Amino acid sequence: MEFNVADLVEAAADRVPDREILVCGEDRRTYAQLDARANRMAHYLQSLGIGAGQHIGIYGFNSARWIEAMLAAYKIRAVPINVNYRYVEEELLYIFDNADLVALVHDAQFAPRIATVRDRVPLLRHCIAIDDGSGVDGAALGSVPYDRAQAQGSPARDFAPRSPDDLYVLYTGGTTGRPKGVMWRQPDVIFTLGGGIDHVTKEPAQRPEDLTNKISDYYLTMAPLAPLMHGAAQWAVLGPLFVGTKIVLWSGSFEPHKVWRMIEREKVNTIALTGDAMARPLIEALHEPGVSYDLSSLMVISSTAAIFSPSVKLQYLEHFPNVMLFDAVGSSEQGFTGMASINKETLTQPAQHQHLRVTPGRDVAVFDENGVRVQPGSGIVGRLARGGNVPLGYYKDPEKSAATFVQLEGRRWAVPGDYATVEADGSIVVMGRGSVCINSGGEKIYPEEVEGALKSHPAVFDALVVGVPDERWGSRVAAIIQPRPGQRPTLEELAAHCRRRIASFKVPRELHLVEQIRRSPSGKPDYPWAKHVAAGGEQRA
Repeated sequence: MEFNVADLVEAAADRVPDREILVCGEDRRTYAQLDARANRMAHYLQSLGIGAGQHIGIYGFNSARWIEAMLAAYKIRAVPINVNYRYVEEELLYIFDNADLVALVHDAQFAPRIATVRDRVPLLRHCIAIDDGSGVDGAALGSVPYDRAQAQGSPARDFAPRSPDDLYVLYTGGTTGRPKGVMWRQPDVIFTLGGGIDHVTKEPAQRPEDLTNKISDYYLTMAPLAPLMHGAAQWAVLGPLFVGTKIVLWSGSFEPHKVWRMIEREKVNTIALTGDAMARPLIEALHEPGVSYDLSSLMVISSTAAIFSPSVKLQYLEHFPNVMLFDAVGSSEQGFTGMASINKETLTQPAQHQHLRVTPGRDVAVFDENGVRVQPGSGIVGRLARGGNVPLGYYKDPEKSAATFVQLEGRRWAVPGDYATVEADGSIVVMGRGSVCINSGGEKIYPEEVEGALKSHPAVFDALVVGVPDERWGSRVAAIIQPRPGQRPTLEELAAHCRRRIASFKVPRELHLVEQIRRSPSGKPDYPWAKHVAAGGEQRA
């Protein structure tokens, strides 16, 4: 057995075959059922001539079949590629072509959109359509129904041995730019995101069996709420699958009360969500008159990919006084880099209203602009880096690979661009992504800090902050605000509110009110969209 996704899932399935391991909507799977169904799809893909190293797109909303298709690809040493279900035709064309897809597993409803670009992607020869209840027939596209394809494959597990060099590829758009495929060797990504290194002890597993040996009769139930097309959700599924943790997936449009009913029904112990985009509507649904759920099973609530704002954290701490609340920091290029435990005491400290302080994970450091390691307590702001198990690079993009994966201190580091500093106690304060940092009169302003201050105002539901050109200062801070229903905050009152929380040079100088803030389905901010909005009409100080 290797540190390989398929090997680890198969070993867990052999250990507890009858354990119910996956729930998504009406679909429920034991380990044995999930493994057999993935085997069937793997054999069908092999019958199409697909094998090691070839890329298979998965384009759909969360479903049990999404997981099956992903595992099927790994079983035959192929590479599943995540496709964002919000992409329009030209974006689909780009990723189908850039990722060199030879096959695509897709929700039936997307067949018409795929058909508009299919002829321009000569490598894409096979389409398999998941019945999503939409009633769309994929026959015109030539798609084979998923269940029919699966039924043609054998449930036997008779695949060739796998390699530690098998790839995991994650397409990420981040907050800016076109999607790019981050290429990991499977052992490296397992050691950064899949539990290969214990987040508490920071000690690595010595053998693959060390992971499956964690499986016991007592196990937790976890609900990753983000879409599987994003890495945070994929590893909130894969890591737990290695160790026998039951997974409850959310599917469909995000409706807070339905999510809470699912958590109540399935007795979920851990929720993994993505920042305020999910956290705020969820907690505010619990404050509505007459609402009551039995959420006594909850033990942990964590946010990945985007942090909670301080005002939302306080609401969770007040409503769930006995639940552990965490912010986890990481990226597609680095994996896990640090974690912060949230409590009322830390939230009352001024610095905690500005930036996120985390206990760093293994092989995490900060380097200044000259590539020199930032020393604890120096006050120097540098770039957050992770060494050890890092990606091979970006797929078909050597220039970006060379800029992000660099040699420092005689070893290779992933340095995607987050600014940070190191406190005297060794903790790391994460400022934010450098690509969206605002330089106003020589002062650096990190959007997350200003957004947190804005979102603590009672009339603000959501907020993004961007820099716009300013004749005097070079850039000034512009706030894009989604007000609460019936509210229309002014720039003056928001500025006054912010001045009590952040330095005056960080306070927004112009305001744009919108019906809805645009974010990715995982909750990540769409800063290019925010800049476009800021280029329109404005209310300036």
